[in-house]
Amino acid sequence: MLWQLFWVFVKIGSISFGGGYAVLTLIQREVEARGWASPSEFQEIVALAGMAPGSIATNAATLIGYAEAGIAGAVLATIGVILPSLVIVVAVTAFFFRLNSNEWFKSSFYGLRPIVTGLIIYAAIHFGLGGRSEPWISWSTAGTLLITAGCLALVIKYKLHPFAVIVLSAAAGIVLF
Repeated sequence: MLWQLFWVFVKIGSISFGGGYAVLTLIQREVEARGWASPSEFQEIVALAGMAPGSIATNAATLIGYAEAGIAGAVLATIGVILPSLVIVVAVTAFFFRLNSNEWFKSSFYGLRPIVTGLIIYAAIHFGLGGRSEPWISWSTAGTLLITAGCLALVIKYKLHPFAVIVLSAAAGIVLF
């Protein structure tokens, strides 16, 4: 039973791209085919898994493993669903570390920085200021821009830790708004 739990969730974890909701139907099919849960029991599992913090697929695997084989089943089902992505991340990281000394590779990523920065700035302007019924420059907009400029100054000029900047920007937002 333990090997079967582990192997089923390794298969599910190996094709789980885009979040747990994408594989819920696969989990349901596998669980119901093996008689581990009825459709109504699976609905309860999904409800509990959705309320708990973390990935719904991982939480569902843990709950199903626990229901079938206790703590050992929960541990093995959880490891099974997480292991494929862990192996992929470690392999990709090792590949990138090997390429890290390659000058062409470093130059291409160095060139991507301004592009990504520009995309983030565009998204902030587009979603932050676009589609508003009020004028573009208002007290709210000016306050937001001041907080943003202050945060940039604190990070770049004074080398303040990002966590401290987040706390200070939250406090400034509370005071101003």
